[in-house]
Amino acid sequence: MSSSVIGVGIDLVRISRVRGILDRWADRFVRRVLSAQETAYCRSRRDPAPHVAARFAAKEATLKALGTGLRMGVNWRELEVHRERGQPPTMTLHGRCRAIAEAKGGREVLLSLTHDGEYAMAQAMLIGDRADDEARPR
Repeated sequence: MSSSVIGVGIDLVRISRVRGILDRWADRFVRRVLSAQETAYCRSRRDPAPHVAARFAAKEATLKALGTGLRMGVNWRELEVHRERGQPPTMTLHGRCRAIAEAKGGREVLLSLTHDGEYAMAQAMLIGDRADDEARPR
């Protein structure tokens, strides 16, 4: 068995767009998209908008890596970004998202987040185990 990339996703979010959403209907958006842990992390930052935007991009990128979008019974809160001090961010899948990933052979999501200036961006890779003969190019 060897590890292989099962799916890749990338997403770019304009931070000012998220800031506008937070200004207009923050609680509704936050409750719909972020977990309690994600909300606490973002609110602990001096400017929450870039961190919310990065998490939104991470969720979009992961849904692309899964190949589902918001179809198949998936919802935003089934994807959760964790960020421990001094550690890279991680993506935890719950519920339907986790079941879909496992059905595709996925065992983890590698995640990269960045925000600078007006944009936040995320890249997600669904990694799984495949038999060596399945992983070889044909």
